[in-house]
Amino acid sequence: MTLEEIITKLDLKLLTQPKDFSHISPSSGYASDLLSCVMAGAKQKGLWVTLQAHNNIIAVAALLELHAIIITENAQPDAATIQRANEQDITLLSTPLQTFAVTGKLWEMGLRDA
Repeated sequence: MTLEEIITKLDLKLLTQPKDFSHISPSSGYASDLLSCVMAGAKQKGLWVTLQAHNNIIAVAALLELHAIIITENAQPDAATIQRANEQDITLLSTPLQTFAVTGKLWEMGLRDA
């Protein structure tokens, strides 16, 4: 499954610069709002689902080489966070759905641990 399919099926809003998402295939997913848990538990090249929208999420995603962060409940990062995400090549996506709903939909779509 590609990131393009995930964006389309979950009707996610792209917050960062567009790119060809049809060649990006996340290998796993992780959901947490605690940065330390994400650093310990998320796998490289995966997706991160969180309510957090502050600048520190970019550092964590870059450290883990995550393909994207899905920010839930319409939480919106500020312009500096979006700019930093673009600089680090981290895709930020937004949805009005709660984290629980997003993770359930990703599971139904077949995204599992690598």
